[in-house]
Amino acid sequence: MKALRWHGVKDLRLENIEEPKAEPGKAKIKVEWCGICGSDLHEYVAGPIFIPLETHPLSGDKAPIVMGHEFSGQVVEVGEGVTRVAVGDRVVIEPIYACGTCEACKQGKYNLCDKMGFFGLAGGGGGFSEYANVPEQMLHKIPDSVSFEQGALVEPSAVALHAVRSSELKVGDKAAVFGIGPIGLLVIEALKASGASEIYAVELSEERKQKAAELGAIVIDPKEYDAVEEIHKRTQGGVDVAYEVTGVSPVLTQAIQSTKIGGETMIVSIFEKEASLHPQNIVMKERTVNGIIGYRDVFPAVISLMAQGYFSADKLVTKRIKLDQAIDEGFEGLLKERNQIKILVKAE
Repeated sequence: MKALRWHGVKDLRLENIEEPKAEPGKAKIKVEWCGICGSDLHEYVAGPIFIPLETHPLSGDKAPIVMGHEFSGQVVEVGEGVTRVAVGDRVVIEPIYACGTCEACKQGKYNLCDKMGFFGLAGGGGGFSEYANVPEQMLHKIPDSVSFEQGALVEPSAVALHAVRSSELKVGDKAAVFGIGPIGLLVIEALKASGASEIYAVELSEERKQKAAELGAIVIDPKEYDAVEEIHKRTQGGVDVAYEVTGVSPVLTQAIQSTKIGGETMIVSIFEKEASLHPQNIVMKERTVNGIIGYRDVFPAVISLMAQGYFSADKLVTKRIKLDQAIDEGFEGLLKERNQIKILVKAE
C-alpha cells in the first residue's frame, strides 16, 4: 500500500509498504481522510520533535515512521479480542499512546503520560496511508450525521475544546485568541460552544482574519493596532482568558498582557524554541499562565458538537488533495500558500 513516511527534516517519502493485518487488540482501518497538522509541519521543517529516533517504549517503532494522526476511516477487519468496534463501523482515531501505569495515567490524565506519544508521530502506523492498524482503545465511532471529512477534524477540534475546558472561562466571559491558524479557528468555535460573550482574534493574514470574522470573532490586525491596547480599550480592562496559538515568544507576552487583573493565559501551541517571558507581566496583575498538551476525555463531546453543526469542515477546509500530492501540494503548500487554513488528504 502507499504510505507517507518521515525520514528526516524536509525528507518525506511516498513509499510502498506492506499492508497491515489486524493484530490482537487492534482494528484495521481503511483510511478516508487525514488532516495535515501544525505538528506534522513542525516535524517536516524542524523535527524530530515527537518522532522517535530510538525505539518508542509504547509504539515499539522508530523513524522512519508513517505520518498522520488526524484521520477518519472505516473498520475493515478486527483482531482477536476486539470488542469496542466491528467491521463496517465509521470511526475516528484518538491517537494518544499512554502506558496506563505512571502517576499521570493513574490520575486519569493519560495525555500527560511519562511515555506519551502519538499514533502517526511516535510510530505504529499513520493516517497518511491507505490502511492503518489501530489499537482499539484509540477508536471512537461517529454517527452517519458526521461525515468522514468532519471526522478528520475531530482530533484538532479536541485540542481546541480541551484548551477551553481546561481554562477558567465561564459563560459570558470575554476571550482573545492570538494566532488564527487551524487550531486558533477551532478555539474560536470551542469558545462559541462554551458561551464566551466576546471573542477577539489577533491575526495578520487576510485570509485567516476573514475566516475568524466568518466564525463571529472580532478581528484585530496587529499591523493596524497595538493589539494589547486595543483589547483593553474594547473590553474595559482586558479579557478574562487569552489563548496563545502561535508558538512565538513576543506573542505569548502580548497574550498575557491582554488579560484583565487576575486573568488567565492558556498556551495551546507547541514552541520550537525557548520563549522569553518577564515575570512582572504575571506578578503585577496576579495573572496566571497555564498550558495544555493534546486532550483527554473530550472526543465524545467533540463528536456530539459536530453533529450539532460546530467545527464545520465547510468553514475550515481550504484544500483537498490525494496522497500522492501530500508533499508538494500539502506540506509545501502550507509553507508557501498563505491562504491555506486546513488541508485534508484523501487516502487513495
